[in-house]
Amino acid sequence: MRGFIFEGFVRGKERLKMKKILVMIMTLMLASVFVIGCDSKTNEEPDGPGAEIDLDQAAADEVAALIDAIYVQEWTEDTEAQCKAAKEAWDKLTDVQKELVEGEFADPDYFGRDTGDASKDDPLNQDNIGENEILVVSFGTSFNDSRAEDIGGIEKAIAAANPDWSVRRAFTAQIIINHVLARDGESIDNVAQALDRAVTNGVKNLVIQPTHLMHGAEYDELVATLDTYKDKFTSVKVAEPLLGEVGADATAVNADKEAVAKAITAEAVKLAGFDSLDAAKEASTAFVFMGHGTSHTAKVSYSQMQKQMENLGYANVFIGTVEGEPEETACENVIEAVKAAGYKNVVLRPLMVVAGNHANNDMAGDDADSWKSMFTDAKAFDKIDCQIEGLGRIADVQALYVAHTADAMAK
Repeated sequence: MRGFIFEGFVRGKERLKMKKILVMIMTLMLASVFVIGCDSKTNEEPDGPGAEIDLDQAAADEVAALIDAIYVQEWTEDTEAQCKAAKEAWDKLTDVQKELVEGEFADPDYFGRDTGDASKDDPLNQDNIGENEILVVSFGTSFNDSRAEDIGGIEKAIAAANPDWSVRRAFTAQIIINHVLARDGESIDNVAQALDRAVTNGVKNLVIQPTHLMHGAEYDELVATLDTYKDKFTSVKVAEPLLGEVGADATAVNADKEAVAKAITAEAVKLAGFDSLDAAKEASTAFVFMGHGTSHTAKVSYSQMQKQMENLGYANVFIGTVEGEPEETACENVIEAVKAAGYKNVVLRPLMVVAGNHANNDMAGDDADSWKSMFTDAKAFDKIDCQIEGLGRIADVQALYVAHTADAMAK
């Protein structure tokens, strides 16, 4: 009996102890709920008994979904509202929540990366422009400084050479147009919008100057769109892209490719601090120009540019592409070519009109698959430098576009 009483006493003490522990647990849980309510860390999911969701992640996921919704190549009547909603939702996130944004295309850099001052750029979408228009059509870039200096540089050069014509802008990449609109509030016309604007403005003579490198997929799509507008103008003329006619095979070079090869190499050599390409060669330095690459038949243009470099005697200049099309332009193949030639120092520079995402990330980024990282990991070179500058800011490249515009006008 005494043993039973003692056991009951012990159990009573244990129950009292357990009650105290439970009270402490409940207190901590209530405190946690209070903290959660303040900083949106966790909460119980209404439809899942006992389940918990991370409200920070939920808020970030909502923004990611809004970004993914505008990361599309089609413009709709809802696009402007969607872009505005995405930015407003992003602005409401805490710094912690912004770092959690991740979707099919979304990431914290979509709104968070500083790419320069958008106010320095002119979207060239003004009305009341007269009867003569030069529409400069570019793929586009969301990198503000590059857009203003590279694309803007070409546009300004064309405008300066043609004071009696109004120069306007169109981008072919709706994804980029949406990005710039959502992040910076800058409205840039796509090709259809720019052509509709020209019709509304009463333009009679229209000249299209593509800033694309070649007669590739983007150029073909542009020409196809123009076909539906030709009867709305007195005259429509399309100028050559930067590298001119494609040619039959890898050996087919032309005056445009020669001019580009000379201009971009001279600029890269100067920025690298050498007096000449020969001086760079003596210092065991190679220059690698990274283009985009394409599965289009125009991909032979990259092989032609390599051939052009060889014809000029530029033994320490190599052409590559992000997409690795044509095959010899893939990064690993370019690395092997530079190694085989014996150069110990490498300068990477984009073979692109703009220094945008490809230049900053695919070429000069810190990820393992960037060209800078792959050249470094090859452990065959002493130094890897990156020049993050687009072709559009080079005066001789601008002059070539100006000449192409003049040639189109003369037809």
